[in-house]
Amino acid sequence: MKWVTWENVGIDRMACAWLIRRHIDHDAEIEFIPQSTTSLPEGAEAFDIPGVRLSHHGGHCTFFTMLREYALDDPVLDRIARIVDEADTVQDIVLEPAAAGIDLICRGIRLTSPDDKTALARGAALYDALYAQLQADAMFERHP
Repeated sequence: MKWVTWENVGIDRMACAWLIRRHIDHDAEIEFIPQSTTSLPEGAEAFDIPGVRLSHHGGHCTFFTMLREYALDDPVLDRIARIVDEADTVQDIVLEPAAAGIDLICRGIRLTSPDDKTALARGAALYDALYAQLQADAMFERHP
């Protein structure tokens, strides 16, 4: 399936692309459009673009919206959603200490990547590692 989002990816779009490819559509083709674009490519599922189904809703980031839309019931993904939410949306309190660091790394990935496809590949490695660590932490908490 084709997916489309704005170019110059950041923390939420990197996380969403990772989520799509790892948990929703393993063969996903992701295209990028300029923010100034007023029409979306026909037949593509848009994400993290204001006004589309898979975007920010109820004060939550797009990653959070996608978890609910695709009924992905995984406590580790829920934790990643909280981290991305805190880094990508305005929050009154800080509950996820990793949020600022992950956001900083994603901004650095974007700056050091020659294009968005490269940024998504590099971001995928980050989210694979984050998922693995949070999964290990959760297992340790259940079985110390």
